[in-house]
Amino acid sequence: MTHRRLSMFFATLFALSACSPLTILNATINEDGFTVRSGIRFGPDVRHALDVYVPKQRSGPLPVVVFFYGGNWRGGERADYLFAADALTSRGYVAIVPDYRLFPDVRFPAFVEDGAKAVRWVLDHVADFGGDPDRLYLMGHSAGAHIAAMLTLDESYLAAVGVPGNRIRGTIVLAGPYAFTPSRTASVAPIFAHLADENAARPIVFVDGDEAPMLLLHGEDDDTVFVFNTVDLSKAVRDAGGSARHIIYPDVGHLGILFALARPFRGIAPVLSDAAAFIDGQRSPAAVAQ
Repeated sequence: MTHRRLSMFFATLFALSACSPLTILNATINEDGFTVRSGIRFGPDVRHALDVYVPKQRSGPLPVVVFFYGGNWRGGERADYLFAADALTSRGYVAIVPDYRLFPDVRFPAFVEDGAKAVRWVLDHVADFGGDPDRLYLMGHSAGAHIAAMLTLDESYLAAVGVPGNRIRGTIVLAGPYAFTPSRTASVAPIFAHLADENAARPIVFVDGDEAPMLLLHGEDDDTVFVFNTVDLSKAVRDAGGSARHIIYPDVGHLGILFALARPFRGIAPVLSDAAAFIDGQRSPAAVAQ
């Protein structure tokens, strides 16, 4: 079965099911490979909570991946992303999945500020879970990819919580809107309409060549967030002297690239393998210092 037919099959399956797509993905997960601490607070709001997933088989401090889910900045729950945490722990990483505040309760940049608070908590506490705070990676899908990209490219958010930008070792983003113009995107325009300058919400504007290395992944058939966002940001980082690589998966759509993290559906695209190769290929801080 081709990737396109596989994606169509899953889309039909989810459409016919009374369950949400993410519930179906999570039902495939065997939780024997990791432990989880749920509902840890990182701020005062009810949405300021995160889950920490730790591989059971581990030795030494492990790389840490903070995964920001998507949902158009309007929806999402951290518990729905068990399948993503399972994927990351299966490769030997501590996975952190935070919630963040959503529209209409807040507008940009509140959810990016929440992401920064979550990163601050991770740096302060992840060693208690066997994670290495010196090997911290950000990852996200769709709106979550936008949050990860903003934290990577606009260092003011991390600086506001006392985190230097160089604490991020690398960023992996899936199908995010990095070069979009909010006012021209009707579905999200109200989330950004209050801005005096909408460039403040466009990650590509903040490229300076000093950002952490980036891996940008996108599906060729994505008709929700168009591929130019990934291609243009990747080129902008490289043109500025930074490190960025992008991969475009044929016959993969906006949800397919996310579903590809789940064990039964990894044939859609090698998203997990590519992300793991990126993380494992980064030189350790100790090696860089030599």
